[in-house]
Amino acid sequence: MTDSTADAEELNRRHAEKMKRRKALQERALASKTVEKGLLMVHTGKGKGKSTAAFGLMMRAVGHGMRVGMVQFVKGAWSTGETVALECFEDLVDFHTMGEGFTWDTQDRARDIAAAEAAWAKAKELMADPRYRLIVLDELNIVLRMDYLALDEVLATLAARRPDLHVCITGRNAKPELIAAADLVTEMTLVKHPFEAGVKAQAGIEF
Repeated sequence: MTDSTADAEELNRRHAEKMKRRKALQERALASKTVEKGLLMVHTGKGKGKSTAAFGLMMRAVGHGMRVGMVQFVKGAWSTGETVALECFEDLVDFHTMGEGFTWDTQDRARDIAAAEAAWAKAKELMADPRYRLIVLDELNIVLRMDYLALDEVLATLAARRPDLHVCITGRNAKPELIAAADLVTEMTLVKHPFEAGVKAQAGIEF
């Protein structure tokens, strides 16, 4: 046996032992997690992918036969690849696009508040429906940041939801109180974006 072969065998042995210890630690950690509950999830941050990740979460739930609903608070009624794809599962997925575009599009605060209130009413309706296992409140963080809805009421409603209901909230600048109440918070960090180099939004990537 050459020195290089012996070195390789020793390296492989050490690796196997390390993975064995890691597996044992992982199994002990998994065994200690016994709670099952509906989660409050928040996708926030300046980076791209908050709503995209929520759509992926919806697809995962549908794959398990769960009924899901989405209320879009800001985005107007424009077609995206995600909505078209999920229309194939119309028996399990319900979309409610309640926004009229970003506030700089409407330029009408009263109109924006009315749209936010209507979307929130729909969100509460879905959360009260026992058929749903996951509700996505897309861009709710934006209307909360603009003070179009009362934060205390939103937090109270989320806290009072039934125990097995998952809720995912997206949008930049999540309120600290919402972050504190959430079970899972993911912050998308902007590192680089093609828009800064003059690249326009493209089908299949941005929408």
